[in-house]
Amino acid sequence: MIVGLPKEIKNNENRVALVPDGVYEIIRMGHQVIVEAGAGLGSGIMDEDYVKSGARILTDKKALFDEADIIVKVKEPIPSEYDCFHEGQTLFTYLHLAADKEQAEFLRAKKITAFAYETIQTEDGDLPLLSPMSEVAGRMSIQIGAALLQKNNGGKGILMGGVPGVAPAEVVIIGGGSVGLNAAKMASWMGARVTVLDISRKRLMYLDDIFGGKITTLMSTAYNIAASVGKADLLIGAVLVPGAKAPCLVTENMVKSMAPGSVIVDVAIDQGGSIETIDQVTTHENPYYEKHGVLHYAVANMPGAVPHTSTYALTGMTIQYLKRILSAETETIITQDKELRLGLNTYKGYVTNEGVAEALGYDYVDALSIIK
Repeated sequence: MIVGLPKEIKNNENRVALVPDGVYEIIRMGHQVIVEAGAGLGSGIMDEDYVKSGARILTDKKALFDEADIIVKVKEPIPSEYDCFHEGQTLFTYLHLAADKEQAEFLRAKKITAFAYETIQTEDGDLPLLSPMSEVAGRMSIQIGAALLQKNNGGKGILMGGVPGVAPAEVVIIGGGSVGLNAAKMASWMGARVTVLDISRKRLMYLDDIFGGKITTLMSTAYNIAASVGKADLLIGAVLVPGAKAPCLVTENMVKSMAPGSVIVDVAIDQGGSIETIDQVTTHENPYYEKHGVLHYAVANMPGAVPHTSTYALTGMTIQYLKRILSAETETIITQDKELRLGLNTYKGYVTNEGVAEALGYDYVDALSIIK
C-alpha cells in the first residue's frame, strides 16, 4: 500500500502523523510512504530525515492524495482538504466527528474508510491513542490557566501556588480521566488547591489514593459542580464520552457566579465542549475571549502548541495501529480486530460508531452487518 503523509493546515497545527522511524518501519513491511514537503518542519523534522528513512517527498498536496491508498494525519480534514480525497480512500487520524456534522457528511459522501484515533479502545476500556494527547492537554491546561490568571492577561492577578501568608489559587477540574489526572498533577505540583469531580466513585478513590489526600474529590452532581465552579479561580473542563458529544455540565448561571478575572479552559471543546458559555472554538492565534467577566479558552488543538513533545508522544502509539491497518484487508480488521473496529467511524457511506451516530442524528450501522 501507499501511505500518504500530508502537512497539517489547521490553524497553528505543527504536529505530524509519522516520524522518520515510523516511516522506516512501514517501508520495512513492504509498503511505500510519500510525504508532503515540509510536513514535519513544525515538529523539527526535515524532509531529508524522511528521505533517509526511505520516503518520497512530493510538493503537490493533491498529487499525494491521488497516489495514496491511506492518508495518515493528526487532525481531522478541514473543508479545503475535502476535494483532495478520492472515493473509498482510507483515513487514519483524530476525527472528533460527534461535534462536526459537515465532516461526517463529507466522509459519508466519499465513502471514506475512516479510523478515528479517539475511539480505538482496548478490552479494558483504555483509549490508547487519545491518552498521549490527553496527558499533554491536561498539563497544558494548567500552564495556560496560570498565565491567563495574570493581571496583564486580564486575570485576577493570582499566583497559582501563592506564597507564605497568601492563599494559592483554587483549581476545579470536572472529569477525573487522563486529562483531569494530568491537570491535577500539574496544579498540585504548582501548589494550587485542587478539586476534582467525577461520576465514578472508583475513579475518585483512585485519585484520592495516588494524591495521598492532597486534593479534594467530589461526586460530579449538579449541586457539587455549581458550588465548586462558584469558588474556582481556574476551571478545567475535562469530561469525555468516547466518540460522543461532551455533555454540557457547567451552565451560564454557574459561570456568572465566578468572580471577574477567573479563567475557564475547556479541553473538551473538540468534542463540543462542556461549558455552556463556550459557544465558539478559538485558535492559537486568538485563544481566549471574555464573557461575564470570565476568560474562556477554547482551542481545539491544544497540543499543537508543543508539537515536538506531542508528535513523538502520539506517533509512538499510532504506529502500532497503523501497522495493523496495513497488514489486513478492512473486512478482516472488522471481523478480527475489535479495537480497530471500535475506531472505525465511517465505512462505505455509513456511520459505524454508535456514539457519533447518536450525537449527529444518523442511523448507526454495525460494520459487521455491512460485510455479511
